[in-house]
Amino acid sequence: MLYREAGQYKTSYAEDQQIFPIRQDRIAVALIVAVALVAVPLLASDYLYTAILIPFLILSLAAIGLNILVGYCGQISLGTGGFMAVGAYAAYNLCLRIEWLPLPIAILLAGLIAALAGILFGIPSLRIKGFYLAVATLAAQFFIDWLFARIGWFTNYTPSGSIVAPQLNVFGWIVDTPMEKYLFTLIVVALFALVAKNLVRGRIGRTWMAIRDMDIAAEIIGIRPLTAKLSAFAVSSFFVGVAGALWGFVHLGSWEPLAFGINRSFQLLFMIIIGGLGSILGCFLGAAFIMIVPLVLNQVPTALGIPLSTASISHMEAMIFGVMIVFFLIVEPHGFARLWSLAKEKLRIWPFPH
Repeated sequence: MLYREAGQYKTSYAEDQQIFPIRQDRIAVALIVAVALVAVPLLASDYLYTAILIPFLILSLAAIGLNILVGYCGQISLGTGGFMAVGAYAAYNLCLRIEWLPLPIAILLAGLIAALAGILFGIPSLRIKGFYLAVATLAAQFFIDWLFARIGWFTNYTPSGSIVAPQLNVFGWIVDTPMEKYLFTLIVVALFALVAKNLVRGRIGRTWMAIRDMDIAAEIIGIRPLTAKLSAFAVSSFFVGVAGALWGFVHLGSWEPLAFGINRSFQLLFMIIIGGLGSILGCFLGAAFIMIVPLVLNQVPTALGIPLSTASISHMEAMIFGVMIVFFLIVEPHGFARLWSLAKEKLRIWPFPH
C-alpha cells in the first residue's frame, strides 16, 4: 500500500539511524519543504504571513526549546517568556551598540546570552525538582520582566519603555516585505529544528532522557546530573532566545516588556503539552493548534450567524485550551504527536488488525 517498508533494505548503520528511515517519510518531508518554500510564497497574502505563518514558525521554535528542557530532560520551566525577552533585548542592544554586527550573528549571540541566563537560573535544578523547580523558574520570569521594565539601559532610555527593532539586514539582503520575513524565518526555524532533532537523537539527548526517566539510576551508571541538567537549560534557552529575537525583530518590529510576559510562558507550555512532550514534531502541531483555534473561534460563529463578543471568544479560547490540556494529560500524555505516530503504525499494517 501507500505506507509500507517492504523492499526498503538498510545496508549500513548510517541508513538505519537516519532521521527518516522510511522512504515515504522522506518524500513527505521533501514535499512539505517544497510547498513552504515555493507554493506558499506564490499563493499567500500579506495577512497570512504576518498573522499566521510567521508567528507559527517562531512559536514553534520557542516550543522546541522548551520541549528540550521539559519533554526530553524532565525539568519543568515556567520562565520561557523571560528567556525570549533576554534574546530579544540582547539582539537589540547588540545591533544598537555594535553597528557593524550582521543581524544573523547578533541573533546567534543573543541566543548565547539567553543560554547563559538559562544556566544561571537552571542552577536550582541541581537541588530541587518538580513543583519547586517550576516556582523557581516562575521567579526568573518575574525577575526578568522587572529587569527590562525598570532598567533604562536595556531600552536605550526610551521614555515609554518600548523599543523599535532596526532594519533587518541579512548580509546585504534587506528583509522588508512579509514574504521575505517569512522566508528568512522559515530558513532559521528549519535549520534549528534539524539541529534539535539530531541533538535529541545523539549522546547528549540520551543523557537528558535518562535524567528525565530516573535521575538516580542515571547518576549510578555514570551520567552527571550537573552536566545534563545545565546543558538542557543552556540549549533550551539558546533556542528560546533566538525565537525571542525573531519575535521582536521579524514579527513585532517594536515591543515592550509585556510582549514577553507570563502569558507567553504559559502559551508555550500549552503548546508542548497539547502537541506532545518529547517530540520535535509535537512542537509544530501544538503551535498550529494554538494558532488555529482563535481563528476558528473568530470565523465560525460569524459564519453561523452567532454574534460573539471579543471577550466571549477570549474566554472560550481559555476554556478550550484548558479542556484539551486536561484531556491529553489523562488520555494521551504525549499529545498530537503520539496520535500521529499511532495512525502511521496502523497504516503500516492495514488492513490487518493491530
